[in-house]
Amino acid sequence: MLAATGLAEEILALKQERKAILLAHHYQEPEIQELADWVGDSLELARKAREFQGDVIAFCGVWFMAETAKVLNPGRVVVVPDREASCSLVESCPVEPVRAYRRKHPDHVIVSYINTSVEVKAESDILCTSRNAVDVVNSIPPEKPVLFLPDSNLGSYVRKQTGRENLRIWQGTCIVHATFPARRVSAARLEHPEARIAAHPECPEAVLAMADFIGSTSAIINWCVKSEAREFIVMTESGVQHSLHKLAPDKRFYFVANEQCNCSECPYMKRNTLEKLRDCLLTLEPRVEISEDLMRRALVPLDRMLAIQ
Repeated sequence: MLAATGLAEEILALKQERKAILLAHHYQEPEIQELADWVGDSLELARKAREFQGDVIAFCGVWFMAETAKVLNPGRVVVVPDREASCSLVESCPVEPVRAYRRKHPDHVIVSYINTSVEVKAESDILCTSRNAVDVVNSIPPEKPVLFLPDSNLGSYVRKQTGRENLRIWQGTCIVHATFPARRVSAARLEHPEARIAAHPECPEAVLAMADFIGSTSAIINWCVKSEAREFIVMTESGVQHSLHKLAPDKRFYFVANEQCNCSECPYMKRNTLEKLRDCLLTLEPRVEISEDLMRRALVPLDRMLAIQ
């Protein structure tokens, strides 16, 4: 505890010296969330990255999120605690096949989930997050064919919600959400019969079919906090329990283990630590570096997404 306190003091001193802001995703460790200026999901953090005043953004999440912050803040230094904090969705969607698809289907609208590399974003027409994916697809003229990438479960959910038959879906998945088995959700419901079920749309369709609420990370938190229910089975990464317990300390939250790691943690998100956060503020490394041309091209679909309320 004393070591953590000392690290926190170092981080706060470096933050002031660097004129930095600390942004943290809900999936980060509690001690990182406690130091952050803002904790949120991908859409909230994208907006906050654009709003702040200062010189340095320390992004405690995964690399694609830091890339997004850099695109929105080309004149600022953007650092991450661990360069290896990647994402299975990013890795499932390399840019060359996307370029090949664009050449073969120039009339299709490419909608990319924000969980993609900056190179894929630059090849896209518009971006989305799990919170606004349905609104983004609905904003596209219905006669236009759409490629939705890379999350197949989110894509299937969007197709069902929009009724869009001309929506093609990339076959990528999140290693955390996609491996939640429906049988374990059923077992949890038997064990906690009074609990309501909240699920992220990256979960398999069989899990979503059992949910009382489907939404983004922040939407799940808000729904649980405002609900009159006292118990919840939460089908997303277990890092959200920190915010849930802070905002609703009188409620109980249960997390179901997936079949990827027999837990509900993202191994990429958990690579970030207080020590690495301190070091990245000290050295300003690992630093996100993107060419001006790539940032310019990626900003177009990102701005289109942010313009949708």
